[in-house]
Amino acid sequence: MSGLSILPVTPADAEALIQLARDFHREDGHPLDPALEPGLRRLAAGDPLAPTWIIREDDAVIGYVALSLGHSIMAGGPDGFIDDLYLVPAARGRGIGRRVLAFVEDEARARGFRALHLEVELANTRAQPLYATAGFEPSPRKLMTKTL
Repeated sequence: MSGLSILPVTPADAEALIQLARDFHREDGHPLDPALEPGLRRLAAGDPLAPTWIIREDDAVIGYVALSLGHSIMAGGPDGFIDDLYLVPAARGRGIGRRVLAFVEDEARARGFRALHLEVELANTRAQPLYATAGFEPSPRKLMTKTL
C-alpha cells in the first residue's frame, strides 16, 4: 500500500471511471444504465458540485470516490454525500477503504462541511462495519428519491 494516491479525476480518467462504476453497480446488484455514463464524463471533466477522485496503487487504478455537495439545515450548514466509494476486489481488506474515508472527511472539513452522509446496500455486510468504524451511524430517516 506504499504507492497509494487519491487524485482528482481528470478527463483522461473518464473511461477508467466509467468501467469502475459499471463494475461497482453490477456488483451491487443494480447495473449502471448506459444513459447515465455522460454524467460520469461530467465528473471527469471536473463538476464543481461533485468532486471525484481516482484511487491508484502504484500505477494501477483500484477505485474511485465521488462526493456530492449540498447544504443541510438539520446539520447547520454545508454537507456532503459520499455518492460512490468503490475499490476493486483485490484492494479490499487492506485498510485502503479506511484511508479513503479519512481523505474524504479531511476534504469535507476543509470545505467547512457540517456532516457527511452515505448509503450502503443492506446486503453489503462487508462495507457496513467499515463505515461504522469510520463513525457513520444509521440514520433514523429513510432515504427517498425521485428521479427527474
